[in-house]
Amino acid sequence: MFRKLLIITAAVTALCQCNTLQSDCEALRLREAEIAREPAGNYFVGRRYHIPYTRFWGYLREPGKSWRTSGLVMMDESVCRTPDRGMEPPVEGAIYGTDNNVEYIVKGSFTGKKAYDPSTNQVLPVFRPTGFEVRNRQPGFLFVPSEKYEEERVTLRPALMPTEQVCSQYR
Repeated sequence: MFRKLLIITAAVTALCQCNTLQSDCEALRLREAEIAREPAGNYFVGRRYHIPYTRFWGYLREPGKSWRTSGLVMMDESVCRTPDRGMEPPVEGAIYGTDNNVEYIVKGSFTGKKAYDPSTNQVLPVFRPTGFEVRNRQPGFLFVPSEKYEEERVTLRPALMPTEQVCSQYR
């Protein structure tokens, strides 16, 4: 009896994962097609990714390129402050990070320098913004529709995206 239950549970789990992977791949295919239509230009597409007590700003990618090519960045605010820059916790009434998951058109350039984020033990590229424009306040998923955002650690990474080879079996 236990063995039958174990086999049924494994089969159901495999089917659920397959359906999730298939729906993730379909959503990715549609979004990648949308991204491919973005106009070229001297800007970046940024997605704010806020985790309390971390120093990184979020992900940046070039227009027309997949989120697979994106990377976390630290911001050099010497020219332009980032949106939603306010007091941070533990200050009472802190509002910093309320723009989590907002998508921006970001102007500026990489400085060629790296900076250390002690909360995540990562060395990240430094970007010096010159301007931000809200592109979408509710852009949906960042890497895959089934991703899970957690405030305690970095859970969203480009590696979550199934490869094009994996997704090709669902076309």
